[in-house]
Amino acid sequence: MHLSVLRNISDPAEDNFPRPAQPVQLPVFSWVQHSSLINPRDITAAHVTKSHRKLLLKSGPLVQQLNADPPGQIKENPEQMTQVQQSRQRLMREVCAKYTSGTTKQTITRMHVSRIFVEDKHKLLYCEVPKAGCSNWKRVLMVLQGLASSTGEIQHDEVHYGNHLKRLDSFDQKDIIHRLKTYTKVLFLREPFERLVSAFRDKFESPNSYYHPVFGKPIISKYRSNATQYALRTGAGVTFKEFIQYLLDVHRPVGMDIHWEPVGHLCSPCLLDYDFIGKFETLEEEANFLLRSIGAPSNLTFPSFKDRNPNAERTSLEITKRYFAQLNVTERQRAYDFYYMDYLMFNYSKPFKDLH
Repeated sequence: MHLSVLRNISDPAEDNFPRPAQPVQLPVFSWVQHSSLINPRDITAAHVTKSHRKLLLKSGPLVQQLNADPPGQIKENPEQMTQVQQSRQRLMREVCAKYTSGTTKQTITRMHVSRIFVEDKHKLLYCEVPKAGCSNWKRVLMVLQGLASSTGEIQHDEVHYGNHLKRLDSFDQKDIIHRLKTYTKVLFLREPFERLVSAFRDKFESPNSYYHPVFGKPIISKYRSNATQYALRTGAGVTFKEFIQYLLDVHRPVGMDIHWEPVGHLCSPCLLDYDFIGKFETLEEEANFLLRSIGAPSNLTFPSFKDRNPNAERTSLEITKRYFAQLNVTERQRAYDFYYMDYLMFNYSKPFKDLH
């Protein structure tokens, strides 16, 4: 992919890159959303999503790609893994080509690479997708970088608050372009609804000194008519239905967050053209295959432990269905529309039969 020269941008609002047709909100570091900053596209996002869906599903080749990558059947076999990667990249590029057809060629900005971590020794670029194994990926990057001898010795706070890893947007323009052209660009993702439920359980069902006051309080204030003073004061006890109301509201009382933002927004796959697209459902096999392919130390394998709430049951498809059973058909459909590009681009099946 030809990479355009970066623009110097201090305000992300100046970026005109066309994102998937879903509500576009401020990142979490600007969480107070003012009415003057609401993107006009938010108001018509649902209508645009439907029209894009018809456009994207119109032609044969794209539809033929679907179900080419059945989950849970990937083995650490070089030939098979290569074929899987080729299939995933082909589908991603075809969806991107249809979505961006007729649009002006876009310029890569620092905002587009702000979620990407850099490991220079093995020439690796990893885009962070929360709730898709990113904590353990950061541990792996720290070991590759020589900051630790094993992933098991790296504590949670060191992973999330240590600032040991460099982000791509910290380099100058020339070095960013060089790395994008010559390094292996890696993206690991997860079934969108499962990732969403995992984020909700982690941030709202366990004590959290950030997400309860910053997100919980405004969510409860806007969507719960009989809220107690305790709930309004602490932000604790947000229900999944209230969380979905917030997510789908074009006038959200608080901005978006990386833990539930669509992958198409976080990692700009249509612009950066990733070399390796991994999936959480087969995380360890695919991660270990990638580590061998980049020449990582032979004793380094991808860790399997949970970073937070280790005793809690890992969010599965069955758990996800139980949460979405709390919603009505319209809410489920709108949530699917919100993550539609992720479902299509990365070949995930519809999670419910009543979706269209």
